[in-house]
Amino acid sequence: MADILQDLTALGFTQHEAKVYVALLRAQPATAYEISKTASIPKVNSYSVLESLSRKQVVRPVSANPVRYVAVAPKILFGRIAAATERRCMRLIEETASLEPEEDETYVWSLEGRDVIDARIEATIDAARSHVWVKGSEDILERFRHSLEGAVSRGVSVLIILFGQNPDRFDFGGDSKVYLHEASGRPIGSSKHIFIVTRDFEESLIADYRTGVQSTHTHNKTVVSVVDTLLRHEVYLAEIFAIFGKDIDAIFGPALSKLRERYFPKQDEPVRSGVASRPRTRRQIPEPK
Repeated sequence: MADILQDLTALGFTQHEAKVYVALLRAQPATAYEISKTASIPKVNSYSVLESLSRKQVVRPVSANPVRYVAVAPKILFGRIAAATERRCMRLIEETASLEPEEDETYVWSLEGRDVIDARIEATIDAARSHVWVKGSEDILERFRHSLEGAVSRGVSVLIILFGQNPDRFDFGGDSKVYLHEASGRPIGSSKHIFIVTRDFEESLIADYRTGVQSTHTHNKTVVSVVDTLLRHEVYLAEIFAIFGKDIDAIFGPALSKLRERYFPKQDEPVRSGVASRPRTRRQIPEPK
């Protein structure tokens, strides 16, 4: 209920208008007096709210003396709002194009909110011409399946570094490839919450999907180069682990725990992700034989 009211207010409904619309969906037709009780708003307000909603074609009267109202069906109402909003946005894109300065590619932008960040990630993937490289967990990647599949169908090369155990789920055929992170897919520390995407050596985005979803997004060539290099090194590690994994585990510990315990930030130590951690010592790690 709270989510419905919040979404309605985000569409421009007042709190009272949102409550009245929901109340009518639950019990209609209804008089202003009946609606005021169902919606838990003062009776004096119900008349003005119903008049406002009638003007907006959200509700309509169906009888007189007393006047009773019904709500416009959600599919019709929100379909109409969506179509009108799309037309308005397309018109604004055209009308404001000449006012918009060219994007400064030296900036690193901060974004907040899941919907905003998801939309930016989809736009980044959809803009790809040659390649998309991605690193993320299965649950986050799932939201971008359609965009990634669309990229592959356009002939874009898609490379995924996956935290998870179902690489086939994200194998889209064509020029696409999935690597399990370090050949195991095991998340380390906060890694399962971090999503990275880069495309065409021109654009990158790093998102943190923990509470209060945040991300950085940029066309800055230096930053993009660093992110590209990070993902290339992930591929190198996956290839190396695929061949030498047992030897590496024997020397450096499962999931490189002997290395990670020395260099991880304290709050993200491997032990917190179920990777065995050992007491810190100054003993040198032996050279591979």
